Amino acid sequence: MSAEFYNFTAQNIHGKDVGMDEFRGKTILIVNTASKCGLTPQFEGLEKLYQKYKDKGFVILGFPCNQFANQEPGDEKSISEGCLLNYGVSFPMFAKIDVNGPHTHEIYTFLKKNLGGFFSSKIKWNFTKFLINSEGKPIKRFSPFTKPEKIDICLADNVISI
Repeated sequence: MSAEFYNFTAQNIHGKDVGMDEFRGKTILIVNTASKCGLTPQFEGLEKLYQKYKDKGFVILGFPCNQFANQEPGDEKSISEGCLLNYGVSFPMFAKIDVNGPHTHEIYTFLKKNLGGFFSSKIKWNFTKFLINSEGKPIKRFSPFTKPEKIDICLADNVISI
């Protein structure tokens, strides 16, 4: 099961296919993002988290999604510019995807199958976060309202090892 994650690919924000095997051996935090959401300021905390742990084998993968109240209406260029300009995002961002419904990206199908949510596995809102260990196994799901600082505490206290 764990190796399955590394078989997936996704298009990055610049239109290039990226194999998840590129992140083999890293602890990965996957986040569905939106630039016009009340939770959008989490980008700042996510970037701080990335900067703090990126040299220790940690990476964040951002997947923009427009399925929640039309809060990611822009194209990839405007998303990329907004993330960089407003929040200094340097972690990998991907092309806009669906996280629910008939066109759910295969990575999110995999994540939801392995880490169901409260009442259902459906993604409820922007900034739902999934932590994948260095073997490619999903190990923790965080609600949209879990701030990156809380995840930092888990990483720093070795509750989740990286």
